[in-house]
Amino acid sequence: MTLATINWRRDVFSRTMLVCVFTGFASGLPLYALINLLPAWLRSEGVDLKSIGLFALIGLPYTWKFLWSPLMDRYALPLLGRRRGWMLASQLALLASLAVFGLFDPQQDIWSIAGLALTVAFFSASQDIVLDAFRREILSDAELGLGNTVHINAYRLAGLVPGSLSLILADRMPWGSVFVITALFMLPGALMTLMVKEPKLASGSPKTLRQAVVEPFHEFVTRQGWQGALWILGFIFLYKLGDSMATSLATPFYLDMGYAKSQIGLVAKHAGLWPAVIGGLLGGLWMIKLGINRALWAFGVVQVVSILGFAWLASYGRFDSVGAEQLAMLAVVIGFEALGVGLGTAAFVAFIARSTHPAYTATQFALFTSLAAVPRTLANAATGYIVESIGWTSFFFLCTALAIPGMMLLVKVAPWGDDPAPHQA
Repeated sequence: MTLATINWRRDVFSRTMLVCVFTGFASGLPLYALINLLPAWLRSEGVDLKSIGLFALIGLPYTWKFLWSPLMDRYALPLLGRRRGWMLASQLALLASLAVFGLFDPQQDIWSIAGLALTVAFFSASQDIVLDAFRREILSDAELGLGNTVHINAYRLAGLVPGSLSLILADRMPWGSVFVITALFMLPGALMTLMVKEPKLASGSPKTLRQAVVEPFHEFVTRQGWQGALWILGFIFLYKLGDSMATSLATPFYLDMGYAKSQIGLVAKHAGLWPAVIGGLLGGLWMIKLGINRALWAFGVVQVVSILGFAWLASYGRFDSVGAEQLAMLAVVIGFEALGVGLGTAAFVAFIARSTHPAYTATQFALFTSLAAVPRTLANAATGYIVESIGWTSFFFLCTALAIPGMMLLVKVAPWGDDPAPHQA
């Protein structure tokens, strides 16, 4: 089957795409809790921007997850199989650890909170390893664009919980209750894990730990060549750098502009979510006709330009009062940025999935997504210092400039219209 012959109606409403909805929601919830809910909690409790910015370092497990991904490729937990066993274990661990945040006081227990956040990031990164591998193994190469689009849209829908519902609840109940309610939204993913079947690969799982560690890297370099492999790794690192930095302190930015937490929950998060979902779905369908390479070019341009909207909003400075006009401005800016990021992310994740070999999905997918997480972890840790040094407006211009190099690398890694043939397992 080729991209041109896909019956998109059949595929959009297939059981496989429904599974991708659940993998996306389960994957997105803990990350959005760390990057949206946690900073909002800390900022509302009086923690300074520099400290909140440094909390980006808790994302290090996302950067280094390829180190333990071979273990998840090689070994299986009892009862549920190689993929489903690790999926359920990580999901239950996330449910328990997310609920514990509310037991701490940000002013008194900042180091304990940082340690717990690092623990949540570790379990979340581990869940991502196995969910990415599971999704790659149930999708054919022809379904990668649409399947990953569905996953990403559900991923962003998960952000509605910690980024909207939880913020609204935080104005009405104690933070401890908010974190427990947020954690309970891990249950749908756990139920999905119990209901699906373990994927089967003709090539089987690695027979030894050495094979699980060495062969994924050897296969990638052999297939691409050293130069091609370096171009791909550089592209993965740079393509999302600009928008990742631009959104790393999004919630503190909205608060500093004068918006209330409930306004952020009701307006900003919805304005960001639905354009991203619509853009992602359109992007997945467009990728069927465009191919992944053309999508990376077209969607990437929108992604870069959309960051400038934040610079425009920041140029107004803090609002003395927030009325309908200010809320509309925020909704338009965030909606356009979310549309661009939704399109760009759909093509980007499809490219990463396409770059893996079906025999080594967990380790190769973990390596590529770990590299993509480096900017979010290391560069974003400095964003608080950068904002306090140059201000919000200049910061967003800087983010726009940092998005350009990744686009330039498309000439090497994804020439216009030159999509490679599918892998054979």
